Amino acid sequence: MSGMIPQSFIDDLLDRAPLAEVVRSRVDLKKSGSTLKACCPFHNEKTPSFNVNTRKNFYHCFGCGASGNAINFLREHDNLSFIEAVEELAKIAGVEVPRDERVQAQYTAQRGIQDALDFACHQYRDALSGHKDKSIAKQYLEKRGLSAAIVERFSIGFAPGQKDFLWSHSGQSIRSALVKAKMVSDRYDSAYELFQSRLMFPIRNPRGRVVAFGGRTLIDDKAKYINSPESEVFHKSREIYGLYEAMQASRQLDTLLVVEGYMDVVSLAQYGIDYAVATLGTATNEENLSHLLTRCHNIVFCFDGDAAGLKAAKKAMENALPLIQDGMRISFLLLPDGEDPDTLVRKDGKEAFEKRIQRAKPLSEFFFQIYASGLDMRQVESRGALKQKAEVQIEKVRAKVLKSALRQQLNGLVYQYKGRAGKKQGDSFQVSGVSGDLAGVKIVRELETVYCLAILYKPQMAEELLSDFDGDFHSDMAEDFARYALSVSASTTDELLYSLATDRKGARERYWRLFESLDWTPSPNEIDAELNEIRTRQKGEKKRSDALRFAKGNKLPSQMSDAEKNALRSISGSERS
Repeated sequence: MSGMIPQSFIDDLLDRAPLAEVVRSRVDLKKSGSTLKACCPFHNEKTPSFNVNTRKNFYHCFGCGASGNAINFLREHDNLSFIEAVEELAKIAGVEVPRDERVQAQYTAQRGIQDALDFACHQYRDALSGHKDKSIAKQYLEKRGLSAAIVERFSIGFAPGQKDFLWSHSGQSIRSALVKAKMVSDRYDSAYELFQSRLMFPIRNPRGRVVAFGGRTLIDDKAKYINSPESEVFHKSREIYGLYEAMQASRQLDTLLVVEGYMDVVSLAQYGIDYAVATLGTATNEENLSHLLTRCHNIVFCFDGDAAGLKAAKKAMENALPLIQDGMRISFLLLPDGEDPDTLVRKDGKEAFEKRIQRAKPLSEFFFQIYASGLDMRQVESRGALKQKAEVQIEKVRAKVLKSALRQQLNGLVYQYKGRAGKKQGDSFQVSGVSGDLAGVKIVRELETVYCLAILYKPQMAEELLSDFDGDFHSDMAEDFARYALSVSASTTDELLYSLATDRKGARERYWRLFESLDWTPSPNEIDAELNEIRTRQKGEKKRSDALRFAKGNKLPSQMSDAEKNALRSISGSERS
């Protein structure tokens, strides 16, 4: 049973209603061999890759991967629920949908509420254009710079300052449903409506049906914004404002920008950033975040740059940790203090705002900014505190690559931290603006370890690296490991490891503890950069030392020119410093 509709009926219905007929009424299909083809309705393309197999009653797009039967097609194309898609298909096939009586009663009640909310939406929109008090709403919209097209796109309306505006224009069935939706209270002798003297923002589900409203006061009201109470069709934690409009603007969402308010979403759309959405007066929770990630794998959270914004960003990040999968990207953008998306996009324009979005901090970086904030990473106790706080959150992560990367970064900060990044305020690790930046934290390893890792990653450099041991630096282990790599003629890491694995002369026993001191293994690029820095520094030190010895050993001060004396002073001074 699916939604208490017999599965046998659904199977029969799919056989009765040819998929080609359903699709052809919405898409221009053309015959191509044994199938029908068209440009895919679910993503933008110029060459047709959408195929309908009439024999199997099945469709598939080789461009975006969309596939399924007639019910799947109706749900995706028409933004219908499962039951609505079955009903639509039943109309095409000319049959009645059998249902359990209890489910039928619940479904009928929900549809009645949605019909009443649609009615309210139309009334509010009509009031914005025709009510005698419309000027207060019009002036506000003009002040915010919203065009008629954007007002139309988001179905923004006006709730006049009267307690029975909807009530006086509706019949008994609509009134009853408005009460169930908690839009109107009839507890006393007369009706009293929730929304009065407010600019109205319809909240639509992903199928485009109005399920609730948000209202912005147009008078001196302490409650600046209010939402509809929860009802049979509206659950605050599940719905996302602007998601339907974003899906209408682009069938394939590459990015979703999560902001804090209705006006932020609408203002960004006014400037062409039509992929912004907002949660409904609550911190982003696992439920609405899960809905977002099923529709888009690149989520950018945008918050005000104050303490409340940072707190909301941290909450969103922690809720994202168990949900994010490898291949997804979640980033965080904190705006300058005193700014919000609405004010900033109007001041700077689309291009500048989108550059900010592109510079948003990825979760892996923002994670350590949050948990290292206020800590002095030079102190063992602070590193212990970071480890304690971060490990609990890392354990929630299910994405294997992300989890491993976070652990490596944590170990690097806790066990091998030398120096620190960020801005200094007192003695604590502080953040830039609101949050800190650990991107500049430098992990310093023992020279012997760096050389051994360099030989492991690039054994073809072994002979070249041996020459480094002739100077002030010497390491028996690194030199021995380099000579071993040369003796087996290894030119790649795999060849070197294979030689060690098959060795019968004691090499495995000599080297098996070689990297035991490492808490995590740095990448080849990291070691390459460290080795280059070490060798450059050593060459510079050798050059200065040789020059100093030459100057001191070959001439008396009275025999030196002024230029040679200045050079000697410079070298001596740099050695002392």
